[in-house]
Amino acid sequence: MELSNLRPAVGSVTSKTRIGRGAGSGKGGTSTRGHKGAKSRSGYSRKIGFEGGQMPLQRRLPKFGFKNINRVEYKAVNLADLEALAAARSLDKITLDDLRAAGLAGKRQLVKILANGALTRALAVEANAFSKTAEKAIVDAGGSISKI
Repeated sequence: MELSNLRPAVGSVTSKTRIGRGAGSGKGGTSTRGHKGAKSRSGYSRKIGFEGGQMPLQRRLPKFGFKNINRVEYKAVNLADLEALAAARSLDKITLDDLRAAGLAGKRQLVKILANGALTRALAVEANAFSKTAEKAIVDAGGSISKI
């Protein structure tokens, strides 16, 4: 066997069907597009959500709600996370930089402290917002809060 006499297996390579090349080809006339209608014409493209002229689903459903443009998004950090961070790094004061360094908040995220978990040590916590329960838990444990 040499490169000069290599051939693909019989039947594995077939030529592309040439449509619209006369009645004798078996694919002439309507060129496999059927008769009439938008799909038979050149330049046809079906719109997303088109249901054949029936009222589309996105127009049948009622509209509701709105997007509040003044919404402030906070990254939630729980008391349990603060407790673990303080224990791991032996901290008495937790700042936003500490939370970002630990991966609990992104560089530009605002942080809100929530009261999930227990706090056993006195911590000075710095954040953008606190839930009332978290604020009470931090103060009850002998710590302090400061809002930025």
